[in-house]
Amino acid sequence: MKIEISEKSVRNEIARTVEWVSGQNLFACYQCGNCTAGCPVSFAMDLGPHQVIRYTLLGLVSEVLASNTPWICASCLQCTSRCPKGLDIARIMEALRTVVLRKKERLDHISIVDLTDDLIDRTPQIAFISGFRKFLS
Repeated sequence: MKIEISEKSVRNEIARTVEWVSGQNLFACYQCGNCTAGCPVSFAMDLGPHQVIRYTLLGLVSEVLASNTPWICASCLQCTSRCPKGLDIARIMEALRTVVLRKKERLDHISIVDLTDDLIDRTPQIAFISGFRKFLS
């Protein structure tokens, strides 16, 4: 794959939107990988958190928006605590989820009526809150 880097591709609409929604400067990330190395769920991600930031800046928008990483992010803030530049990476993942949900027409990943009584009994309430916050627009 050939990637052409230009100011237009680096300052793309998604990068600007993510920066605006998250309040974070994506250009502060210098790709040390500490966020990915400390992430307790990175094994399940198709892109590491640092890769999501780099892909966004390179203009690989379709790859970023199709990635499962923002959806798997547990928002545990381990990445944020490890970032030497002080980036709130969990907030960036939240912003990416927001961008995806705003691009779709009312995309709900969780239907409340489809939850079984057994699942409701076994699942901690915080999991429901987190899931609904993440997956409902």
